[in-house]
Amino acid sequence: MSAASFHIERSGPGRLSATGELSFETAAEALQSGLQLLRQEPPASIVDLSGVTEGDSAGVAVLIEWLADARARDTRLVYEAIPTPMLAIARLSDIDEILLRERGEAGKLAGA
Repeated sequence: MSAASFHIERSGPGRLSATGELSFETAAEALQSGLQLLRQEPPASIVDLSGVTEGDSAGVAVLIEWLADARARDTRLVYEAIPTPMLAIARLSDIDEILLRERGEAGKLAGA
């Protein structure tokens, strides 16, 4: 059985891409690596989650922490392609609005 892995990297100006598992096994590392990159990004950033293969409640907590950090620094953070299982967890916890609040603005941030 292989160890779970998560990776986040800059994929363009104001844009990060996440891949791998965003779960209990990877949450601590994902939180720190994501914060480190997000703090180097412009005041409006997009995180593309389409490469996330698995996610659980710990992964949802990481997304919320990234948002909280962005707001504390008066910056905007938008998530694209939140994996369905993670969105279902957020809905059950009645926090999906927090993750989706600025999703409609993603195109504007990307310059589309």
